[in-house]
Amino acid sequence: MGIITVARGSYSYGQEIAEKVAQKLGYDCISREVILEASKEFNIPEIKLTQAFEDAPSILDRFIHGKRKYIAYTRAVLLQHLTKGNVVYHGFAGHFFVEGISHVLKILITANIEDRISLVMERDKISRKEASLLISKIDDQRRRWAKTLYGIDPWNPCLYDLTLHINRITVEDAVDTICQVSRLSQFQITPESKKAIDDLALAVKVENFFIDVRPRVDVHIDNKIVYLKPAVPLSEESEIVSRMGEIMKTIPGIRGIEVVT
Repeated sequence: MGIITVARGSYSYGQEIAEKVAQKLGYDCISREVILEASKEFNIPEIKLTQAFEDAPSILDRFIHGKRKYIAYTRAVLLQHLTKGNVVYHGFAGHFFVEGISHVLKILITANIEDRISLVMERDKISRKEASLLISKIDDQRRRWAKTLYGIDPWNPCLYDLTLHINRITVEDAVDTICQVSRLSQFQITPESKKAIDDLALAVKVENFFIDVRPRVDVHIDNKIVYLKPAVPLSEESEIVSRMGEIMKTIPGIRGIEVVT
């Protein structure tokens, strides 16, 4: 029931490593298909979901709420995959979505800039200058994306359990190391960590019902009971109240909903 998230700089062998780790452990390997699923489930064009992750919003971006909504929808789909366990997810932002889940092994892959430039030059048949500018643009967008939406620098190694720099450490070395670390006792699922990720996945589903509702409401799940904490007292006509019945009908497994004042 292990879960491994692989974050990486652009053109840093992260996808190759993730796929080989999954194959060696017998895990599923997922990435872009999560966006495709979210596109179908929430009836949102794939390009909008992709842009929500690839385009860094500015503080004044009038579409920032839309980006948050699309990211929330994608997170809900990803968490449904992760609750099943035995999965490797490679892609930007995966580690943000599972904060506090103890059995998730979070990996960061980096590589020498010259190797990354060479990969882009060969792939796109462009000059060294063009390749360098492309990599810098992507890395800067990802940093600003994380800073704006989460207040975190995604290249901070303290966010991860293991950081691997591909140079003297080869791709195969990285695969072997990740597999070994994944077998450590601290990354094995426990009843408590299983409950935590199930509650998180359920909470994200419920939060999506209130994503456009004002005033804001905080959602907490415990033993399949939904606890709602609105920013202000609710009236009988509140949109939050009207959506509580819809949640009970739509999301299976919920035992009840309580409003916490």
